[in-house]
Parts: sequence; structure tokens; C-alpha cells
Amino acid sequence: MELLTATFAIVGMVIIIAALLSGAIEKKRIPQVAVFILIGAILGPSGLKLLDVDLNSPLLRAVAVLSLVLVLFTDAVSLNIREVKSNAKLAFMILGPGTLLIAFLIGLAAWQLLELPLPAAFLLGAALASTDPVMLRGLIRNPNLPEPAKQGLRLESGLNDVFLLPIVLICMAFLKTNGLSGNELVQLGVHLFLLGPGAGIVVGLFSIGVLELIRKKIGIRRDYESLYSLGIAFLAYAAAEAVHGSGFLSAFAAGMVITLLDVELCDCFLEYGETTAEMALLFTFVLFGTSLIWQGLSGLSFQIALFAIGVILIRPVVLLGTLWGLGLDLRSKLLIAWFGPRGLSTLLLMLLPIFAGTPGVEPLFAICCFVVLISVLLHGGSQMFFGSSVKTEKTSESNEDVVITVERMLDFKKNGEDVIVLDVRKESALDGLQARHAIRISPDHAVEEVTAKGPPKEAWLIAFCA
Repeated sequence: MELLTATFAIVGMVIIIAALLSGAIEKKRIPQVAVFILIGAILGPSGLKLLDVDLNSPLLRAVAVLSLVLVLFTDAVSLNIREVKSNAKLAFMILGPGTLLIAFLIGLAAWQLLELPLPAAFLLGAALASTDPVMLRGLIRNPNLPEPAKQGLRLESGLNDVFLLPIVLICMAFLKTNGLSGNELVQLGVHLFLLGPGAGIVVGLFSIGVLELIRKKIGIRRDYESLYSLGIAFLAYAAAEAVHGSGFLSAFAAGMVITLLDVELCDCFLEYGETTAEMALLFTFVLFGTSLIWQGLSGLSFQIALFAIGVILIRPVVLLGTLWGLGLDLRSKLLIAWFGPRGLSTLLLMLLPIFAGTPGVEPLFAICCFVVLISVLLHGGSQMFFGSSVKTEKTSESNEDVVITVERMLDFKKNGEDVIVLDVRKESALDGLQARHAIRISPDHAVEEVTAKGPPKEAWLIAFCA
């Protein structure tokens, strides 16, 4: 009962603190992850002794699985298919020669420096090649980030984990059995790449079909559509696990079905459900911060420290090489190459073999914790010094929304008024068409971006959002 009470208290605290600090965190670029790790430390055995979570905790298992499902589902739903197609070469270079080569080189370094068996080394490499979605999300929202860098990091954060998860699961299978026969490899492939994604596709298609039927018959509230999408994620996970497939790949597949077939449901999730998912991820950081993540500071050796430095440096070297011929400006290349924070995804991927009882992997978790702590310090800290938030001030005495018709806008122009049209539609609602001379503005940072462009103070700013 004490654990249950403490859990409710921590959940409430995470929500309240996240809300109260959201403005300061965004303006000052404070690493959100670091804040909640410190909250965990305060509540943990070295602080107030309100909560202590170890690797065998049922609470950790439940929250970790939930978080990884939400990470993969949110990655899929947040993807902009049009952006992926228009930046196909960039996506391929970041995820193919980029992510996979980074995982391979980290695994090679673990094999040589830490003297790990090859399956364990490449499992560690895959986990440490994963980038943290929470830290990257804060950076991507920065209006000072160049558009090419924003596109590259957004593509990576949306597709990175789904490339690395199969490597983790395959390495787990090799570690459990000390090798797999041909039939076992085929069976593993079927479970991973057919049953898992297949279950997610079936659940996604069925759920969208039911939703469309209810929409036409009686309608449904937008905020409940976001909850509906979360239900799809959890149901997809359960369906795949029931047929011995990968529930995590199933959740990603279900999210992709939503992205491809139901823009309205996708937007509803991004409006309401994404914040709920982010709260769950921050709560997970609190659990890690109580005592687990600090394992990375115990049992340090020269080899582990050297390996951690190598992990941080491998990514910039690899990505600068792979991005060199893409025609990106140097600043964007440097930003994409540097900002590869390790965090929640790394820890969640490493917990999978621990929960599965894979032998000899617990020491690897401590190594991951050490690298994550360094990454939070370096990558999270460098975000604070990247650009400054744009200061804005109210220029209108009224806070009321004014709806202006196309006819009235044309009248303004006929009368010689200076009219600037702002296209503030969500990415998923863009249709490839744009009004002549309209300025594309991100809906998440409309005020900051408009202020940065410095329009005439007497001009009419008309936002197109539908």
C-alpha cells in the first residue's frame, strides 16, 4: 500500500512539475530529462527515501514496457510521410549508413575494449545508437534550428528506434541459446517481421474502420479520439504478444497505419495524446533517477570511460561522413551530427533483455546508464547554449480571435492595406499547395517565428489554419 501511495504521489508530482516548469524549460532550453532525473534522485534512497526501484521491480517493468510502446507509437504517428518522401535521400543516409554503422562501430568498440561476446557487444551497440525522443523533441521545437537540421533530426527521431529494436531482439535470441539453427532463425524472423507488424496493421485497420463508422453515425469528440489512438497502441501490443510476435513493432505498425490512413486521428493524438505520452516518459525518468541510473557511476574502469568517450564521438564522425555529399549547409551537418542524445530509448532497449532473463546483460545496463548521464550533461547542456528564445510582446489590446473572410482580405488589399498571409497548418494537413506569397509558419512557434521575420507593425497578419 505504501508503494501504491508513493506511486500516485510521484505521478501527480511529475504532472504538476512538468506543467509549472514547461515555460521555463522551453525558454531557457533546460534539459527536461535532467530535471526529472534529479527529481528521482531527491525521492530515492539517497534523498527523501520515498521510493526505491530496482531492476526486478514490477513497477519498473510495467512502466518501461508502457514507455517503449508509447515511444514507438508516437514516433510513427508523428512521422510526416510527405517529408519522408521529399527527403528520402537524407532519411536513407541518416538511418542506413548512419544509424546502422554507428550501432556496428559501437558494438565493435564494446567487443574490443570491454571484451564482450559479439552478441552482447552488438546488443549494447544497438541500444547506444538510439537517440532520446524527449531531448530531441525539445531541440526540434527550437525556432532557431535550421530547417535542414530540423528535418534530419525529426526523421531520425521518428525512425531510429524501429531500425534498432530488431537488432536488440536478435542479439537477445543469440545470447539465450548460444547460437540459432536455420529453422530457429526463420522462426525468429517470422515472429519479428511478420506476426508483430501484421498484428499492428490488422488492429490499426480494424480500429480506423470502426472509428469512421462511428464518426459518420453519431460523431466523436476530438479529445476522445486522442485517447482512442492510445487504445490502439496498447491493443496492438497485446495482440502481437498473444501470437508471439513483437508487441513493440506492432505498436509502431499500428501508428504507421494511422499516419497513412487517418490524418484527423493523427492530428488529434498530436494535440492531446502526445502530451499524455510525454508525461509517461518523464515519469519513467523519475523512476530511473531514484537509484537505477546512478549505477553508471559505480564500477567505473578506464576501459568503460574510454568506451563512453568513443560512443559520444562515433556519431559525429560517422554522420559528418555520410551527410557530406547531400548538399546541406555546414551548420546543419554539424548540428545533426552532434545532437544524438542517449536517454530513455537506450535504457528501455537495454531493459528488454534484462526482463527476458537474458544471461550476462545486467552489467551492460550500468554501462548504458553511465553513457546516458554523460549525454544528458553534454547534449542536454549544449542545447541551453544553442540559440536564445525570441522575446515577444503583446501588440494588441484585445485577446479576441478575429475571423477574416477571403472577401474581406481582398478588400484590405484593394484599399492599399499591407496584408501578409501566414500558412500555420499542421504538417499532416499540408496538401502541397500554398497561397501565393504566403509565409510558411510552424503552428507550435507561430509568434516567435513571425517576430523573428520582423513584419511591418501596421501590416495585417492573416493566419490560414484550415
